[in-house]
Amino acid sequence: MKVDPELCIACEACLPYCPMGAISMDDVAKIDPDECVECGVCFRAQVCPVDAFVEEVHEWPRSARAAFSNPLVVHKETRVPGRGTEEAKTTDVTGRFKRGFVGITAEMGRPGIGVRFYDVEKVAQAMAKTGVEFAHDNPVTHLMVDKKTGKLNDEILNEKACSAMIESITTVDNIPAVIKALREAAGQIESVFTLTISTKLEADGSALCDKPLKELNVPLYINGKVNVGLGRPLFKEES
Repeated sequence: MKVDPELCIACEACLPYCPMGAISMDDVAKIDPDECVECGVCFRAQVCPVDAFVEEVHEWPRSARAAFSNPLVVHKETRVPGRGTEEAKTTDVTGRFKRGFVGITAEMGRPGIGVRFYDVEKVAQAMAKTGVEFAHDNPVTHLMVDKKTGKLNDEILNEKACSAMIESITTVDNIPAVIKALREAAGQIESVFTLTISTKLEADGSALCDKPLKELNVPLYINGKVNVGLGRPLFKEES
């Protein structure tokens, strides 16, 4: 994204809209290309009275910024927009999460801070050492040159996104190892991440992951996404 200096009237109307704070004001508005994640918010907000914002088409690797940060841009590999996959939202049909397994996702970055892919790599590599399986259709997984180690393509490491999701599946027994690895990685990165857990509930409404998470002092919040099994054809797990 860039600002046409011939059109900008320095009204400052756009300044509050950039989630990265990449727009500054001198004689005219300027966008810091290193901090801009190509989310397109300034352009789509339509607050510029003279339409001075110019949406650019970028080549790889900068093109990844919009793919991860602009919800209207479709990932070429997954053919869907957004940061991740459908996760648990379609597991009633796909059977992605089975009993005894959990999905553990590190949601890297947030508006206001973003995330560099060298930090995404650090967290992915920490998770990989515990033996997790990375989600096949996840955009971050497609950036990996080695899915066993979590190593990302070197060309992407200095790029920045608003957010990126590292999705994985592992056994309930492996939860302590993954949590330990994530806690260690959290102290080695410049950004932040939110931890999400996806699992299949037992008949009584409990989850096998509750006990180990409580023992590890990982707080569980009641807000979340619940799949109630309305999808068809319904996946039937073998007993």
